[in-house]
Amino acid sequence: MTSKLIQTPFGEESTAAEVIEGVDLSGRHAVVTGAASGLGAETARALAGAGASVTLAVRNTDAGERTATDIRKATGNDAVQVGRLDLADKASISAFTSAWSGPLHILVNNAGVMALPTLERTPDGWELQFASNHLGHFALALGLHDALAAAGNARIVSLSSRGHHASPVEFDDINFTSRAYDPWLAYGQSKTANVLFAVGATNLWAADGITANAVHPGVIMSTNLSRYMDPEQAAQLRAAEAAGETGSIQGAPFRFKTIAQGAATSVLVATSPELEGVGGRYFEDCNEAEKLTPEAVGSSPGGVAPYALDPTAAERLWALSRTALSA
Repeated sequence: MTSKLIQTPFGEESTAAEVIEGVDLSGRHAVVTGAASGLGAETARALAGAGASVTLAVRNTDAGERTATDIRKATGNDAVQVGRLDLADKASISAFTSAWSGPLHILVNNAGVMALPTLERTPDGWELQFASNHLGHFALALGLHDALAAAGNARIVSLSSRGHHASPVEFDDINFTSRAYDPWLAYGQSKTANVLFAVGATNLWAADGITANAVHPGVIMSTNLSRYMDPEQAAQLRAAEAAGETGSIQGAPFRFKTIAQGAATSVLVATSPELEGVGGRYFEDCNEAEKLTPEAVGSSPGGVAPYALDPTAAERLWALSRTALSA
């Protein structure tokens, strides 16, 4: 990355409410996937609190309606809707995008699954973490492209993870047909894909007024993302969190965050005036992350792997993803 890293007044302990203070989103429309709980709900709450019309795109619409009711009461903003969206189901994605009308200013691709203990594939044969975390959001963004373009200055936030350090996208065997399945390798390549999506989207769509950035929210044990983790490992992490200690996953240390802190980077990237027209980058702790050397990937507590910002890999991923959706 040749340009200067973007640094803000905020950091790892900043909250979503703090980073959006003073921002007026009146007249703007936002979609947040996986917004029935956790980071998605907190992100939606912050956007609604700033005046945006927000759609919670969720699988469980009953849970989504409960969250929407809570957000309306907390913010005084009645423009909070719920739409059904299953990112592992092409028909569900198509129904959601076909039903959308009008401009879309903010798309937060927040939903995800992590560390599925056994190999699962979609009916089309795609490994489920790659399919849900990347392909589903890819299809959603493509389906909403015209709405994003109509906004004139739209932003896409692609939730990645420091877990992308575990693996690049293994184009020759994404679906673990010839190598042993590993939950963290599968998760890692899906999170690398989330960064490459942002690189590709910005390269292809900036002329349409659409930019995309990837974010690492941090480690938040109180969300549903950890539901598939090894129970013993999850228990150890929760014990460390309760004791105020640092945690470690795959040998990399980190500090735990609250949900409000975890949503801060997404909200900042979605709304900060400082990021107008900025895309194809990776943020953590409310600042643009350093691009690591190849040797530092996997051992550094932060930063972005160079393969996740590779424009050639991004182009290859976009071509593969388009082919997957047309199959």
